[in-house]
Amino acid sequence: MQETIIDFIRHGQPEGGSIYRGHGVDDPLSELGWSQMWTAVGDAAPWQQIISSPMQRCRAFAEALAEKHKLPLTIDDRFKEVGFGSWEGRQRAELKKNHFEEYDAFYRDPINCRPAGAEKLDGFMQRVSAAVDDTIQKYTGKHCLVVAHAGVIRAVVAHVTHAAPIGLYRIQVKNAGISRIRHGRYGSMLEFHNSSMRESV
Repeated sequence: MQETIIDFIRHGQPEGGSIYRGHGVDDPLSELGWSQMWTAVGDAAPWQQIISSPMQRCRAFAEALAEKHKLPLTIDDRFKEVGFGSWEGRQRAELKKNHFEEYDAFYRDPINCRPAGAEKLDGFMQRVSAAVDDTIQKYTGKHCLVVAHAGVIRAVVAHVTHAAPIGLYRIQVKNAGISRIRHGRYGSMLEFHNSSMRESV
């Protein structure tokens, strides 16, 4: 059976500071964010296909990388970030200070204590898992890069390792961090997490 490799890279730092950005806030990458992304990939171009979230903090870099290396690019809406409902656009520090009980409940139980209007966690994980499975099927034997979000990469790690959703926010995902899954005869395995292409060689 041919192995399929999928690298997932989180977008770099967006403009606007440390706020909750689900799929309701679509800030572009900051100058630092662009630098983080190019530094993470370096001159590497081992991929046959690039796939991106539709959010501009992912898509703009995916388009630039695809153009630089003349690689095909597709946009998959299922790789957009989880929706944070009423927390969209709000600062973490402000929520922690002024709405501590709600903030604390969310991180203790992100399944049942969602922000008002937020996307259900199980539904989010199902759409990301379906996108991963479809990518493996469509690009069997190839090496793909998915440009996505922290929440998406957490969901991918949980999907591959069969981890319980309640622990999703115990997985740290750095800006421009790269995680790799390798799919073969015995299913998918997490090969590395929060790395760079230089470190993966």
